[in-house]
Amino acid sequence: MKTLLVVNREDEWPDEMPGVAVTTAKDYLTGTTFSNGHVDRVINLCRCERAQGPGFYVSLLAEARGHEPYPSARTIEDLRRAVPKELARRAEKAMAEGAAQAVTVYSWFGVDPEGSNDAVSRELFSVLKVPLLRAEFRRKAGHWRLSRVRPLSIADVPAEKRRAVLQAARRFGSAQVRPRATKAERPAIAILHTPGEPLPPSNPQALQKMVHAAEHLGMRAEIIDRHAIERLPEFDALFIRDTTWLGHYTYQFAQNAAALGLVVIDDPDSILQCNNKVYLGELFDRHRIPVPKTLVAHRDNLQEIAPALGLPCVLKEPGGGFSLGVRQAGSEEELRREALSMLEKSELIIAQQFVPTDFDWRVTVLDRRALFVCRYFMAPGHWQIHKHEPGRHSEGATQALSVGEAPEPVVKTAVRAANLIGNGLYGVDLKQTGGECLVMEINDNPNIEAGNEDQVLQDALYRELMGVFLRRITERRQAAAA
Repeated sequence: MKTLLVVNREDEWPDEMPGVAVTTAKDYLTGTTFSNGHVDRVINLCRCERAQGPGFYVSLLAEARGHEPYPSARTIEDLRRAVPKELARRAEKAMAEGAAQAVTVYSWFGVDPEGSNDAVSRELFSVLKVPLLRAEFRRKAGHWRLSRVRPLSIADVPAEKRRAVLQAARRFGSAQVRPRATKAERPAIAILHTPGEPLPPSNPQALQKMVHAAEHLGMRAEIIDRHAIERLPEFDALFIRDTTWLGHYTYQFAQNAAALGLVVIDDPDSILQCNNKVYLGELFDRHRIPVPKTLVAHRDNLQEIAPALGLPCVLKEPGGGFSLGVRQAGSEEELRREALSMLEKSELIIAQQFVPTDFDWRVTVLDRRALFVCRYFMAPGHWQIHKHEPGRHSEGATQALSVGEAPEPVVKTAVRAANLIGNGLYGVDLKQTGGECLVMEINDNPNIEAGNEDQVLQDALYRELMGVFLRRITERRQAAAA
């Protein structure tokens, strides 16, 4: 099997295609047939309007399983919020002149079914890899403006036109990426930090040490806040030091910086993947990363959780961080109540065996190698590192170690897990118990605070961070100049 086409209902697809299998979103998400099957790419024709809905998870889990999705989960998330600027520029340029003040263009695998705006359809598909979409253009001050792009499901296509969709599907192509132009001036890095934001990953002392380290290496460094997004073209790199999640200004900063060709940590893909525990669970399973007993839970398998994992067990919302969105269930009644509450917000959640320990290991990985190691102790009187109460937050102590002081299996397992995400900056949380080393999660945007994580490396930690940025900026400039 090479290509898998996913729909909400099997009868929605008009006909067979050679070398293409058809399945439903439910079977793809909850079955085991396609988890390790011979699938190269997944054509997602499901409804994608709902955040954390089946359509979103089809693309997200396709990425975790090594299946190239059309569209990607990141594209679905991006289009839910705004039209990417580079896409708008290219599509507007391709629009034909005319007297109309408003035009709707459809793209079916890069083909305009009406035949009047094929160039626009090709641009939309080339950039987005969205199989079926509708784009709305408005004329303003004599120029076309792309006002909205909406991914369509096959159910949105009238029955009499689905044969044309089938024909277009047989001709679809792939996307290309343009490199960023080089700059001659001193490398510049923007460090995103907005005062007053809750649970920042770096304290003011650490931020100043980053600035000093960058300047020591010959770069220009500046701390910017959430209101400085229009200034990104002034820089070569962006280092996000505000807590990241989807739908947040940090994700928008990462998107814009990546589109401009900046070196970005955290990059948008890392934010998307690390902020979804369902994705991580699928990724760990595929690559045989040791984890506690885990079950991807949905409304149809809640009765399987307690027999499979035992009680108490832990339930996790896909996007929870800093111990938020994580609940412990001590009875079957509590388990069902908490799970159903979480499933109101997400199609899938994670259920996991409860593994009690006095502390978690945190291995911080940068550029595919371990940078430093910490022990994060549980909050006093609590089973998690962070304890959230109304109007109060407490956390356990942090003890930093050199990489050589940590157990070798902990470090090796953490690096192997982090490298599945990318080459950015990641904090891998693990538990070591009964001779086992278990990965709990991978965090983008891990903590680096003066007095905590830098206890061992001290100023060398910040020089190492900034050195990676400098090397990547230099490599990109050389590639652009070649």
